[in-house]
Amino acid sequence: MIAGVVSPHAGGPGFPADVDAYLTKYVKLGAVGREQLLAGAAVTKLLDADASKEVAVFGAVWVNAPIDRYLAAVRDIERFESGGAFRITKKVSSPPRLDDFAQLTLPDDDISDLRSCRVSQCEVKLAASAIERMRRDVDWSKPDAHDQANRLARQIAFEYVTEYLQGGNQELAVYRDADRPTFVAKEFEELVNRLPELNEFVPKIRRYLLDFPKATLPGSESFIYWQDTDFGLKPTIRINHLVMSQDDSGAIVASKMLYATHYFWTALELRVLVRDPQRGPGFWFVTESRSRSDGLSGFVGRMIRGKVRGEAEKGTIAQLRITKTRLEAK
Repeated sequence: MIAGVVSPHAGGPGFPADVDAYLTKYVKLGAVGREQLLAGAAVTKLLDADASKEVAVFGAVWVNAPIDRYLAAVRDIERFESGGAFRITKKVSSPPRLDDFAQLTLPDDDISDLRSCRVSQCEVKLAASAIERMRRDVDWSKPDAHDQANRLARQIAFEYVTEYLQGGNQELAVYRDADRPTFVAKEFEELVNRLPELNEFVPKIRRYLLDFPKATLPGSESFIYWQDTDFGLKPTIRINHLVMSQDDSGAIVASKMLYATHYFWTALELRVLVRDPQRGPGFWFVTESRSRSDGLSGFVGRMIRGKVRGEAEKGTIAQLRITKTRLEAK
């Protein structure tokens, strides 16, 4: 985890040594950003990434509250990630139950798309097997076709989570909604391999993310949750695997996107919480999020890339400020 030694800073304590090393080596945060952080402001920065398919954002802020308060909030994910863009957040039981997905309802536009969905021609991100099931098992001529499609979507989501928990990344979807197949497991592995800081600072988390369920993380806790979110132009259903690990120096929370109906192939958000006794009883809240999408390449992708990156950075700064405000207010 993160060491507790601080780097020197004129006029007061600086950052814990590993935080300072991360800011210097990987974020390349300049003097202004460092001063803002030390003054208590939330700071973000776009990071180097493959511009044709990946967006990466760093964020950090000092939170004057106990780490346990944040971890308790994350455990109550249904309340913690609610309101605003989060229409529904639902924690999945262990083991999963079909009832966990009872509130999952596809937007009318998605159901209309599914009616004509074909492999290599589908607006909704689905594996080929799921597309075929939508064609075969839903009687689109019936008045209750919408209800049939939603029931099948819940069943597919339940099976997807169950298979992932048993087989790990190899059970993640292969999207054939375009001319070339997209292997989510491969995209996630490439995304993680572009994070050398994982190997340097938290190698056990890296192994867990890539080799779950064969790789375990002693002393950790994890759960699956799904969300109905307002993102971009379309409401999006997302499924995530979250793991939390804690030791004397702090904690790390990793949220791995397993599935999204639109926009994303996969994503990873790392939140590292670092105690800093020389500064006070709170913690440094350091985040790095990376997402992969098929909408950033080609002529249209180049046109919207700047907006997507800007929205990602705006979302990160909002999350930092809300987290700080909520935790310090208690």
